[in-house]
Amino acid sequence: QLQLVESGGGLVQAGDSLRLSCEASGRAFTDYKMGWFRQNPGKERELIAAIAWNGVVIRYADSVKGRFTISRDNAKNTVYLQMNTLKPEDTAVYYCAAARPANWGRPFTYDYWGQGIQVTVSS
Repeated sequence: QLQLVESGGGLVQAGDSLRLSCEASGRAFTDYKMGWFRQNPGKERELIAAIAWNGVVIRYADSVKGRFTISRDNAKNTVYLQMNTLKPEDTAVYYCAAARPANWGRPFTYDYWGQGIQVTVSS
């Protein structure tokens, strides 16, 4: 099993920045593609960024392109989401997730999930 723990969320004002971190444990971190999702009550979970095992960025959602940056440090078993120019509509619970090699070809299929962390952006 791979365990994922997010940190770095909180309450900020519009225009501020936050960096989310997700530390993995339990398995070899480089075996996994990593993604960041977000979800609001009553809405579907949205994939906002994904990164391959070697640090190549796979995708960004249009809603965050140019403002958010995904990165990973394999030596620290950690994936990051740098969020700049935050907007109230970025308010959500953010989840990191990991995909096994069998699911690398499936953009929205992930096998392990963190517990989620709240990000609230006030106007």
